[in-house]
Amino acid sequence: MKTLALFRHAKSDWSDARARDFDRPLNERGQRGARAMGEYIKSTKHHFDRMIASPAVRAAETVEEASKAWGCSFKVEWDRRIYLASSATLMDLLKELDGDPASVLMIGHNPSLEDLIFDLVPDDGSSPLRDVVEQKFPTATFAVLELDVDRWSDIADGCGRLVELKRPRDLDPALGPSLID
Repeated sequence: MKTLALFRHAKSDWSDARARDFDRPLNERGQRGARAMGEYIKSTKHHFDRMIASPAVRAAETVEEASKAWGCSFKVEWDRRIYLASSATLMDLLKELDGDPASVLMIGHNPSLEDLIFDLVPDDGSSPLRDVVEQKFPTATFAVLELDVDRWSDIADGCGRLVELKRPRDLDPALGPSLID
């Protein structure tokens, strides 16, 4: 069995209409959300053999803010393919992992992270959390999937179960949606 954790970047700043999408930083709520989710992840005692992230500024800042909560830094593998990826691209990236790690944390973007969950977790009622993702996979959300494979190269549609899902609003209602978002 393999474990895949997905962490969507936190809330980004849209105040500069001229900024490239890739260069958008986190806004203040995003910084708080990333730190809160970092604290949550630390409290769960999850261990990740590999951490792979989009190099987009908002994803990099999410890693930076969450790392403050973790109290340590991790070796992050920055992979440009995660930015603007399809779920198929993310699946290919995972299939190519060398060293066969038991657990991987991927920090990226929607809709690809959400779509990856839909691809990996069958819509058969066996993972009730999948229904929550169908409603919305907000920024700074953390999800854990257990994959019924021995090697990453074997992952395929329907091989997983969504066993954990935590949204920022679950940690602090002030981190939930507001009328101005």
